[in-house]
Amino acid sequence: MRPYALMQVNSRCLIKGRKLESPFQPVSNEKTNMTAKLLSGTDVAEAVLGDVRARVAELTSNGVIPGLGTILVGDDGPSASYVRKKHEACESVGIRSFHAELPATSTQADLIAAVDDFNTNPEVDAYIIQYPVPRGLDFNAALMRMLPDKDADGLHPVNLGNLVLQEDGPRPCTPAGIQAMLLHYDIDIGGREVVIIGRGPTLGRPLALLLSSKEPGANAAVTVVHSGIADLGAYTRRADIVISAAGVAGIVTPDMITPGSVVVSGGISWEGKRLMPDVDESVADVAGWITPRLGGVGPTTVAMLLKNTVDAAGRRQV
Repeated sequence: MRPYALMQVNSRCLIKGRKLESPFQPVSNEKTNMTAKLLSGTDVAEAVLGDVRARVAELTSNGVIPGLGTILVGDDGPSASYVRKKHEACESVGIRSFHAELPATSTQADLIAAVDDFNTNPEVDAYIIQYPVPRGLDFNAALMRMLPDKDADGLHPVNLGNLVLQEDGPRPCTPAGIQAMLLHYDIDIGGREVVIIGRGPTLGRPLALLLSSKEPGANAAVTVVHSGIADLGAYTRRADIVISAAGVAGIVTPDMITPGSVVVSGGISWEGKRLMPDVDESVADVAGWITPRLGGVGPTTVAMLLKNTVDAAGRRQV
């Protein structure tokens, strides 16, 4: 008997009274005096999902229905919200979604059992373990147990190694979403100087690898800095593109930005129920391009997650 609830998800059961034509809401320019152009992640996500939707229809016509699984441990509010949005996005493009919900009291063995279930479930082409997990559980050990081909987040060591070697494989979703955003808005970063604030394994480090790769939307001169450096501005002021992945609210301020630069806020934190980006909103008065507080990198991350899922389903068809 499973020590958790396993269900196939219909997000209409989770959110009533909403039409699910699109899982993302359009963004608006909240500051009427801002000079920067908005890097709307919603527009980028819709472009990606248009392609995903077409590929899902083709696979389904050939008898392969893509499936995405999620594993959520505990009752963390933001994590539950993220998972719900992923299931909404799946429904909007025709991907089946499966959810394993474990209580906060779960053991490591319970988490591994959920991973093993998804590994062996032929209807689940790819899945994620929602991070963070409760204290006392080893996220990395669970990630290592995952089959690399079913890694929807692109964070398994095998897939990060493929990124280093520039081999095919699922790419980390948030870095890939940021790259897709730059390509969508025709921001050519080849040979440009990019400064990334943050060195975490889910965003900062893989993004540096991705943007320095020799491929379209990359081939940049990338510098990685972090919150332990006293004068971050000494690095960011020389950059053409600044991407913050620190998870520290307001760590990027206007005095750190050269006028006209591209500024992407990839890291977030929370003040109560309010989402706080790494980039102070006043940076919009200096930057040439900037992501909005809401509807920036988040939608592109979900879109790339679904792209990885469809890629995995395509491998199953072959």
